[in-house]
Amino acid sequence: MLHIVSTPIGNLKDITLRALETLKAVDLIAAEDTRHTRRLLQHYGIEIPLTSYFEHNKLKKADTLIGMLKQGKNIALVTDAGTPGISDPGYHLIRLAKQNGIAMTVVPGACALIAALTASGLPPDRFTFLGFLPVKQKARQDKLREACAGQGTVIFYESPHRLVKTLKDIRDVTQVREVVCARELTKKFEEIKSGTPGELAEYFLKHKPRGEFVLLFSSNSIL
Repeated sequence: MLHIVSTPIGNLKDITLRALETLKAVDLIAAEDTRHTRRLLQHYGIEIPLTSYFEHNKLKKADTLIGMLKQGKNIALVTDAGTPGISDPGYHLIRLAKQNGIAMTVVPGACALIAALTASGLPPDRFTFLGFLPVKQKARQDKLREACAGQGTVIFYESPHRLVKTLKDIRDVTQVREVVCARELTKKFEEIKSGTPGELAEYFLKHKPRGEFVLLFSSNSIL
């Protein structure tokens, strides 16, 4: 069976009892970054073999893992933080397992986009998750324009080195009046900050962005 196991997004205490039981019981853990996951396992005294499964080896490694599953092995799939398959190469393995009739179960838990939405104060009843926006500016701006044409809350992830560029793009090509930036969720320096795109761009020019970000805005915040 393939066990899709959610792990903490920051605070190591944010892991479920079922997740710990599962990680202790499987034959192998497929991790996006084995060094990162090893710290979690060591914290909880778990000594199960690890194998790397990440963006650049997902095609070849997925075939190997499917072969092991067909042989009767139990494998846990984890990502660096949160729920496997959400903006994560785990999606490929999950889809391949489904196509091959492999039994699967989900061990739910932390997810950065849901944590950010909960704390944002934006409408949670309808939302669109965009994952990471395109790297190239024109494609990024096109995606933002498209997102503004919909309804509900828009959520996406952004890296610290592109944060200011993205905020300026929101300012320049949309009519969004309020953006929520959530960073380092559940960690010591957790910060949830709201403002106009221009205000936030200026703030993070003065305060160097650190950590991964979740950005949110709502159709209610568009002129």
